[in-house]
Amino acid sequence: MRRRASLVLLSLAVFFCALSPLLRWYAFPRLAKIPPSQYQETVLEAKDAVLLDYGTLQAKRVQKVTIVQTLKGNVEESERIERDAGRDVVVWDSLTHVQGPDGKMVSQIPERYIFDAHSQTPVHAAGESVDGDPVRRDGIEFKWPFLTEKRDYRYFDAQTRTSAPIHYRGTQDFRGLDVYYFEQTIPWTKVRYPKKMPIPGIDASTLERQTGTTRWYTTKRMFWVDPVTGAPVNGEEIHREELRGGTLLGGRDRVTAFSGHVKMRPDYVESIVDQVTSQRRLVLMLTSYLPWSFLLLGGGLLFLSLALEARGRSCAGGRSPS
Repeated sequence: MRRRASLVLLSLAVFFCALSPLLRWYAFPRLAKIPPSQYQETVLEAKDAVLLDYGTLQAKRVQKVTIVQTLKGNVEESERIERDAGRDVVVWDSLTHVQGPDGKMVSQIPERYIFDAHSQTPVHAAGESVDGDPVRRDGIEFKWPFLTEKRDYRYFDAQTRTSAPIHYRGTQDFRGLDVYYFEQTIPWTKVRYPKKMPIPGIDASTLERQTGTTRWYTTKRMFWVDPVTGAPVNGEEIHREELRGGTLLGGRDRVTAFSGHVKMRPDYVESIVDQVTSQRRLVLMLTSYLPWSFLLLGGGLLFLSLALEARGRSCAGGRSPS
């Protein structure tokens, strides 16, 4: 009877010890994925900012500039791309809508970001774009991978249409979460005009060619990222734009189009932290809690099995004739 119980315990020990790495290395990559239908809205604000009045072409200090950023999963497109890619793909249609203190539109920039549902690496397919222009990303955007590492990543900048390193700057406490702080600086770079701008009588897509006035941009980008889910729980930018040269400025060398410290609105930060706190428990279940629990349980069952077998042998030896 003891021998049978020992074999049962040994079988269970082998089962749980084998299940531990399977959860971490097989189940986790297949279960931890961004849903293709995800929808997210984030509101950011730049208070006491400088904004160009496109009616007078004079830069003015304003109380607040608001940026509304939406991410909407395109299920139909993700299913189409998956048939050729042979893996789970997410397609995010993003819109960055900038409005002045009067609520009027300053600019709109749509994007389509196509990426692997688990690793967040870009998937190149027809439709990948920024403001209607085809692009080919070679870095992440919006989100870091699950189990983010303490290292630099390449991050895509929609204004310049290029990717550059975003640097890991250390671990910080943010509202009770241990997060990784990343920072990227884009130097002054000539960039395209948004195709939707409040410029009466001028087609923004041909503005530079018609007037010779160019648009320049620089930013310091900061993210606080939950390393378990890879989701940013806070983001800020110290952002500047200028118009330079040409006939549009009436002889002036340059004029500030926008200058401000863009911060996520506090109520959205609170909502994102709550959401990430819930999601990180699910990821930790697959990567830490269950694998380690099963490994310890398997080790305990193995010890009990060996102890029971040893006790059985000892009792059998004690009954042997001398």
